[in-house]
Amino acid sequence: MPPRFSYVSPESALNALACRLQVVQATIRTDELTDRVIAQDVVADRDSPAADVSAMDGYAISRADLHDSPTLPVSGESSAGSPPPQWRLGTAVRIFTGAILPVGCDAVIKREETQESESEVTIVRDASGVSDGENIRCAGENAAGGSVVMQSGTRITAAQRATLVNFGCLEAIVFEPVRIAIVTTGDEVGEFRQTQPEPWQLRNSNQAALQSLIRPHRWMTVSQSVHCLDDPDALTQQMQQSLIDSDVVVLTGGVSMGDYDHVPDAVVSAGAEIVFHGLPIRPGKPILGAVTGDGKLVLGLPGNPVSATVCGHRFLLPLAAKISGQVKWKTPSALVKLVNPSDRSIPLHWMKLVRLVDDGLAEVVASQGSGDLVSLGQSDGYVCVPPDAIGPGPWPYFGW
Repeated sequence: MPPRFSYVSPESALNALACRLQVVQATIRTDELTDRVIAQDVVADRDSPAADVSAMDGYAISRADLHDSPTLPVSGESSAGSPPPQWRLGTAVRIFTGAILPVGCDAVIKREETQESESEVTIVRDASGVSDGENIRCAGENAAGGSVVMQSGTRITAAQRATLVNFGCLEAIVFEPVRIAIVTTGDEVGEFRQTQPEPWQLRNSNQAALQSLIRPHRWMTVSQSVHCLDDPDALTQQMQQSLIDSDVVVLTGGVSMGDYDHVPDAVVSAGAEIVFHGLPIRPGKPILGAVTGDGKLVLGLPGNPVSATVCGHRFLLPLAAKISGQVKWKTPSALVKLVNPSDRSIPLHWMKLVRLVDDGLAEVVASQGSGDLVSLGQSDGYVCVPPDAIGPGPWPYFGW
């Protein structure tokens, strides 16, 4: 890698910033838990299952009763949602999946392994092969009462919400949402809602893209969204104000080496320390990452819309997740193969826009570069191809 790069990969740069960030406060107790990050361990309030239950429809028996005869009278029925009947020695109890096992029974014979009549059942398999606990889910085998079933720092999705309810956790302490200030820059950039910009003006697609990355998630929020012209004093003042009111300040534009690229100086003037300025990536090579003394994140993204959107997804989202208190803060990826791989390689980590065409397969979207919003809009995400690599992969895929 060129010597000017402080870090050789996106992963190493993420780790270098993440370890210096301050997690937000945990002060809210709420029952609105979906997509929030819990700030306490969740403990099972009882065994799971709460009692020995049947894993099958069939007949609960005592294996000792099969020594004399494979045919047993049926003395009762146990169904889910009801207390079990009292079992009598030498009998079988008809039982359904999820029903509590009667005391004294030590196995459940599947219904398809029996011949049934109105008052008795015959076991039609080798009785000597029936094992202790067969087709029984024992009390506490999922979790014992008093054990931790979910760790602090877990983001609550539908799966975790079901677990919380099962163990009586209807409200919990959660971390505050991460407050993110979006600061776009550039004299050429106007309000994205303007109906007809001049030819020398651009609608503010970066602001809209970053807002759309943040707003679907309840563990973070847009604290402010402002635009600054290319004025160093105004940009420094805006940076200082944004850092007061936010946990993260993400900027777009002004991070290269041009005469109007004032972001690096403004970041330092606002009191943040630059951890890296420039990474071996495409798009987004001029990206800047900084941290304040109290652990707030400053992220300077390039102004080109493909660079800003890809780098916002690849860097802003995981770092904001780290600040939110999430233990698993890195953005998950899948592996896909390219159906139209290129034989061209570059000495950079190349984040290529792709669209999915089938399970595990994607095609590279034709693009004219970092300003091509058409290719961005036609993509489902991007793959990360390592430096000097070619071929179909598989490569890590990150979906929007």
